[in-house]
Amino acid sequence: MNAGNSPVRGAYNRPIVRLAVIDNDSGFVTVLAKRADAAGWQLRVVSSAIPPQELVAMKLNSLLVDPALLGEEGWAYLERVCGMLPDLGIVVCTGRSTVAQRVRALRLGVDDWITKPCHPEEAMARIEAVSRRHRRGRSEAQASPTVAGELEIRPDQFQAFVMGGGSLDLTRREFELLQLLAGAKGQVLEREAIYQRVWGYAMAHGDRSVDVFIRKLRQKLEKSSPGWGYIHTHFGVGYRFDPEPVSGAVEEPPLPKFGALPEATPEKPVSQVVHTSFTAG
Repeated sequence: MNAGNSPVRGAYNRPIVRLAVIDNDSGFVTVLAKRADAAGWQLRVVSSAIPPQELVAMKLNSLLVDPALLGEEGWAYLERVCGMLPDLGIVVCTGRSTVAQRVRALRLGVDDWITKPCHPEEAMARIEAVSRRHRRGRSEAQASPTVAGELEIRPDQFQAFVMGGGSLDLTRREFELLQLLAGAKGQVLEREAIYQRVWGYAMAHGDRSVDVFIRKLRQKLEKSSPGWGYIHTHFGVGYRFDPEPVSGAVEEPPLPKFGALPEATPEKPVSQVVHTSFTAG
């Protein structure tokens, strides 16, 4: 039985790896599939690019891809998947490559690079290591509260609080939306990407769920933290989370009362200032 949020475990009492393989190297893939099955992994092998929204729906934690199979679209595909699915562990497994190619991939967001020919057991060990790092990173992120503006976002309670105040009383979906946006602070997230990450499957044409939940979330933020703006709209694209004080919300120091004398300073005593002002004209 899987208790709470602990990961499902397979053979050797290791968390199950849910892996998609984009490769047409039949010998390598056949041996890898047999060993993955013996380890209790969930595996799907394809010979063409899987759209990012389908990767989300498959609930993967790892992707093994040979970009050479995708031809000229290989780099664009890697960039798209890395950008849209930062929680997915991505390992490139391909033939000969240059240092520049490997560096480019790692900077795009690829987690590891394996050069063929390689032993399937090594590939599995590297995939497990990548999956483990991502899992550890998610656990740390979920355990640590995020402070943004006047908000404290608490993943351990699935709730957000105004510092010195109370809870925003968010629903689970509203919290997941806020957590996603805050985790990509300063970045514009497209509506489709938000839907895929929060709802878990591709957004249907004309679906306005993201906009509806953004509006509900904004209303709660404005009510609890009126001095700050948190979610910014990029029309035709999506939304950006970037806490900013609302213009005019910062309290200005009070103006001195009419006729009040300026405060005395050691350099210019009050009497001297008064005398000068009366004799200036």
